[in-house]
Amino acid sequence: VQLQASGGGLVQAGGSLRLSCAASGRTFSSYAMGWFRQAPGKEREFVSGISWSGGSTQYADSVKGRFTISRDNAKNTVYLQMNNLKPEDTAVYYCTKARTTWPQGEAYGYNYWGQGTLVTVSS
Repeated sequence: VQLQASGGGLVQAGGSLRLSCAASGRTFSSYAMGWFRQAPGKEREFVSGISWSGGSTQYADSVKGRFTISRDNAKNTVYLQMNNLKPEDTAVYYCTKARTTWPQGEAYGYNYWGQGTLVTVSS
């Protein structure tokens, strides 16, 4: 499985970005997917996860109400719509595939990781 994240960039506080993650392989629709992020000098943290069907989603408290995760199994792609961005959202964002059909809030629940895309939010 290969995961290719894109859509990062520089945006002002209050702005929006949409991250995309294209996955290779025929098992994409069988597993949950997730997004994590890692800010400079900080540990990687869970941002959001989505079940295999898209029917169940999870969010970190810090992004609830601002970020929306979705997936298109026909396109083997998962998205992260980020609105009302804040400077503290600045990080490298990683797309990841879960070990199961349901999203996990911890990194050990995921076994494939993309290369990351940088999101920078200026104040």
